Amino acid sequence: MKQSVLTRYRVMAYVTGVLLVLLCLSMIAKYVLDINGAADVTRVVSIAHGWLYVVYLVFAFDLGSKAKWPVAKQLWVLLAGTIPTAAFFVERKVSQELAAKVTDDATAPVKA
Repeated sequence: MKQSVLTRYRVMAYVTGVLLVLLCLSMIAKYVLDINGAADVTRVVSIAHGWLYVVYLVFAFDLGSKAKWPVAKQLWVLLAGTIPTAAFFVERKVSQELAAKVTDDATAPVKA
């Protein structure tokens, strides 16, 4: 498996995790604290998180299929982008687990 596959997943896991935390904070500001302008922030962050979560799903599925994960593990990684802060912990565990399987493009054998 190439390093780029893991890197794409890691970047999207962090982006999705940060946006989900921002979404939770903006919803607290909107519904609990009743702050003016929080509705606009909530709308923008929710749209961004929704679209980028789809990208996260594609990259996480690509990583799982190349790592040959069982379905249950694949589902847990896919759902990590919907639970606040879970994406950070799952990303760390996945990165540590796959560190040995990752090969760099320079060290990979070239097919003739």
